[in-house]
This record gives sequence, structure tokens and C-alpha cells, in this order.
Amino acid sequence: MSYILILYYSRHGATFELARQIARGVESIAGIEARLRTVPAVSTVCEASEAAVPATGAPYVTLDDLRDCAGLALGSPTRFGNMAAPMKYFLDGTSALWLAGALVGKPAAVFTSTSSPHGGQEATLLTMLVPLLHHGMLLMGIPYSEGDLLHTRGGGTPYGASHLAGPDNKLPVSDEERRLAQALGKRLAHTALTLARAPT
Repeated sequence: MSYILILYYSRHGATFELARQIARGVESIAGIEARLRTVPAVSTVCEASEAAVPATGAPYVTLDDLRDCAGLALGSPTRFGNMAAPMKYFLDGTSALWLAGALVGKPAAVFTSTSSPHGGQEATLLTMLVPLLHHGMLLMGIPYSEGDLLHTRGGGTPYGASHLAGPDNKLPVSDEERRLAQALGKRLAHTALTLARAPT
């Protein structure tokens, strides 16, 4: 069965929770499934390495997971208006897929979480889109037909799903943030299925 790869890095669990909500949206659509994957942390010590299998959470992503997906949702916490280093490190290693054009024409979306209202959510989402453009992916956001975009007091942007975690990273995903993440997952799944049925 076709799948949407939901690839995320999460330090305190908020980005993971958004990934789960996007997966719920994807799996509400018949004919496609969600595949949750993560990336290992990056160490500043050259000799340090992560175990081959994470102790908890989703398995680590492989290039095959990315190459074979019908669509991609890419998620990371904000780091000064950009994605976290572990996600950037993984993407930096996808040159073989870029050379092969393996992701060209596949739909993609992005999501993030940050601790403060002005912590760079939109800048992070926009910078996360850049490598996906280089891969030739079809970028998707959240349209304003999703009424929660007009009413959310936390996260949620037209550039992608987002969450305001608070200064201690303990705020739960709000109802509006949850609905917007699920809507993004549904939109991504619908688009991937529509593209799969389109004549070539």
C-alpha cells in the first residue's frame, strides 16, 4: 500500500505529537497509510554515535523510506528560525535521491513546534521547504478554508502545521493545532492518491 512518510525530529515530544496527529489525518483516508520515522540526534563529539535502533519512538528513517513514499510530511522543532541539526544532517545525505530525481512530483508538507509565540515557527517552516523545492517536490500548506487558522491562539500557519509548546515545553497540542495537523495529513493523503491516479 502507498504511504505518506511522516519524518520528524522531536526533543521534548511536541513535534512527535504533531506527527501523530498528521498520521491520524493521513490514515482517515482509505487507500493510503502513514509511516512514522525519525532521525538520530547529532553529536558534537565525533566518536559518539546513536544505537542502530532507537530506545523509544519511531524507527530511524532510511533513504529507501524516503525514496518509496507517495508523499512527505517533514517536521522539526525550531532552532533559530530553522530546522534542528539532526534533520538537516539527514537531508544533507539525500544527494543520491536528488541526482536520481526520486522525489520529483511528490507532494510534501512541513510542521514544527516552538516554545514561544515568536520563536520562529513560520521562518522554520519556510526554511524547511527549501530542500524539498530542490528535490522537485510539490509543496502544500494549510488553506484558510480550515477555519482554525483564523482562531488559533497557539500554532497553525498557512505554511504548515505548528504548535506552541510554551517556555517549559509542556503545553499540550491544542484542539485547533490538532485539527490543523490532521487536516494537513488528509490534504497530503488526498493529493498523493490523486497524483497516483493521474495519467502520465
